[in-house]
Amino acid sequence: MAVTGNVAAALLGKDAFQEIDITGITLPMTKHNYLVRDANDLPRVMAEAFHIARTGRPGPVHVDITKDALQQETDAPHPTEQDVIAGLPGFRPTLEGHPRQVQLIASEIARAHRPVILAGHGILIAGAMDELRELAERARIPVAWTLLGIGAMDETHPLAYGYMGMHGWKHVNRAIQSADLLLALGMRFDDRVTGNVRTYAPHARIVHVDIDPAEIGKNVAVDVPVVGDVKRVLAAVLEHVRRAPKGERDEYLAQLAEWRRESEATSWHGSGSWRDGQLSADYVVSQIGEATGHDATLVGDVGQNQMWVARYGGFRRPNSHLSSAAWGRWASPCRPPWGPPSAGPTRRPGRSAATAASR
Repeated sequence: MAVTGNVAAALLGKDAFQEIDITGITLPMTKHNYLVRDANDLPRVMAEAFHIARTGRPGPVHVDITKDALQQETDAPHPTEQDVIAGLPGFRPTLEGHPRQVQLIASEIARAHRPVILAGHGILIAGAMDELRELAERARIPVAWTLLGIGAMDETHPLAYGYMGMHGWKHVNRAIQSADLLLALGMRFDDRVTGNVRTYAPHARIVHVDIDPAEIGKNVAVDVPVVGDVKRVLAAVLEHVRRAPKGERDEYLAQLAEWRRESEATSWHGSGSWRDGQLSADYVVSQIGEATGHDATLVGDVGQNQMWVARYGGFRRPNSHLSSAAWGRWASPCRPPWGPPSAGPTRRPGRSAATAASR
């Protein structure tokens, strides 16, 4: 939520002293914008703004208030949640996946021999970590994750395979390129994940579950699109997915394990040089994780350190990794570390935060 003040309503659009068209400036980067000229509208607008920001795919909402509205008095009541929903008839995010599409997901999983789950930030936003783990374990499917999907699964879990994409692990990208099914859950197929979309996952059928229909099919052709809250969709899918028999996919998982050993033994931007007695970034980041019992919140600045944190932090719990991601904001970790130790449902006394920043 961003709340700003502007000149009096009568002066808007007249280039008055200190006037700025902040609404026009922020329109391309916000989920919704309001310009309030009457104090009587404020209770409704603020309630709607918070509802829009938090419902469906979360996003920033901007409220600009004119000077005269700020100087007015009002006794307008604060609306109830039902009032807010009724007042936004055009804003009804789809939460439940279509039953036919849910059954198609289960059918795709049953037919697949080399499936991979791609977990994105939507898993964390929806709180779908348990459903993700249950699906992976029941069907014996390895899980890869995006930069903002870090923490969706404990990295020590046997089916946790690693960070994907341009700055991710070679073995993860190799698994994606050889997969016959990709289950994309609450993530974007952005260029840092796919590289050249013409050669991305050439053998795979793609299932894409996202609450934002604009993301589905935007960059990559999808075989089974599902619009809905990923937690609810996964809960429905689990009703149709059988538990994999003992030994199923053993050969596949053994191949992935071999690729992982080869990949992790390969140097990446100086990683692994600690084995030769040199101090290296991967060693420092991994030791921060060890020293904090993998219970700290790690915040990466933009640049190479951001990728070192993502690859070597060794994350064990949800929401323990913060990154500006696609925004690419320099100096972004200067403020966030103050909040995580004392915020959120997993807060515990003594929890710490660590920052990896650029020079």
